[in-house]
Order: sequence, then structure tokens, then C-alpha cells
Amino acid sequence: MKRVDSIEITVTVGDQSGFRPSPSGGYRAPGAAPLGSVIMTDGAVALWIHGGGWYSRETNDVSWLERLGLHVVHARFRLSGEALWPAQLDDVRAEARAARVAGAPFIVAGDSSGGHLALHLGLRGIDRPGDVDAIMAFEPPVDPLAEDWPRARAEGNPWDRLLGHVPAPGDAATRDCTVTTHVGVGTPVLLLHGLDDTAVPPTQSLDLAAALSRAGHRVHTLITDGDHGELEFTRPDIHESVRHFLERTV
Repeated sequence: MKRVDSIEITVTVGDQSGFRPSPSGGYRAPGAAPLGSVIMTDGAVALWIHGGGWYSRETNDVSWLERLGLHVVHARFRLSGEALWPAQLDDVRAEARAARVAGAPFIVAGDSSGGHLALHLGLRGIDRPGDVDAIMAFEPPVDPLAEDWPRARAEGNPWDRLLGHVPAPGDAATRDCTVTTHVGVGTPVLLLHGLDDTAVPPTQSLDLAAALSRAGHRVHTLITDGDHGELEFTRPDIHESVRHFLERTV
């Protein structure tokens, strides 16, 4: 059986829907512009939230977002060794208040644990639900209680460090930090995940996409070839998925 290395799932509410496989690294949206060309974003600001399992700071080259016409601001937040959840959300909210520009679209984006925080910030809002224009989350951890992810409930796991205890059913902090608890405001979401991700299962993004769709969000999801932390954001399939999402939402 031939391996499918990249799948793009686009779910839109009140609009057309699509599902199509594409070769790894070879996806090009119909009529796509050349890589690196600027799109019209009306001076949009993107708050980028770093990954690192909530306990370290990983650096990412996000100049590719700037080449798409976004003004990128890097957020900082207290790590899990400095403060427990929800201090991280409090901090990125404060960073967002300082970064947003009146009248300009505001996007939140992040990779890995930064994607988790971007989802919380975008879905729950800076000051109120709905005050973020779009969310882009790359390989995000979403639900520590997912049946296919027992490692998320192991002692010493990053979720354990974030909460101060192992995630558990019925626990208020576990429920609060689970992204699917907060869907329903309608903010457009882009989810991107590696098919070969051994750290955060790609089902985390797929299950979230389904929950978002049921709640009325416009969702664009790309599951593509690659392991955790190995996705090249300038790769054609990834680049065009981001471009398409921004053109539709900003």
C-alpha cells in the first residue's frame, strides 16, 4: 500500500469543504503565488509563542511569517519551573495587550506548547472571547487525557510540570488547560501537525479540528510528513496552507 505523506483537511462553516491527499512537500494550492511573496494582511500583527514543553524556551526562525506580510512580535511567559498553570495564559494575555495595534488584525500563533498557549489565547480571548482574529497552532498538545496518549499522564511529563500534578479526570486544572474545553467562539483556526510526530500524536490536532468544526469554527488542518520539531515551515505544502489560511481570514 502506498504511503500518504500529506493530508490537507479544510473545514469551513457555511462554505465549501474539502479533503484531499497530496505528496509530501509538493502541495500547491490552485493559483498559488510564488513562495515568499507578500500577501495583503492590512498591517496584521502576529504574536508568536515559543515552544519548549512549557519548561524551556525554544527559538524559531519566523522570518517566513514576516515575508508573508505579518508584523511578528515574540511573546515571553513564565515557565512551568517558575509558575504553574494558568500563569502562562495570564502572561501571554499581557503580551498580547502590549503587542496589538488598534485597527489592525491580530493573530496568535505558536509551535508545540506555544501552539497550546496560542489556542487558549485565541479561543478564550485577550480581554474577552472573540477579540483575536485568527489562530495558527503548529503541532500543539491539546488534551492530556486522550486515550491514545498515555505518556501525557506519566509523572514528570511536561503536563505534570505545567499543572503541578499528573493530569486526571475530574480535576479542575486539567479541564481548564484542555483546549477543547474552550471551543465555540468561532475564531478561525489553522492546525498543522506532523504525521510521524512521536512526542505529540497528530490525533491531538485531528480531534481538535473535529471539536472546532462541531462548535462552528472555520478550521484548516494539514497533517503532513514529519516528526515533532522537524517541520520546515518554508516547505511548499506548509507555506501554501498558511498562505491560504491568511488570505481567507485576514
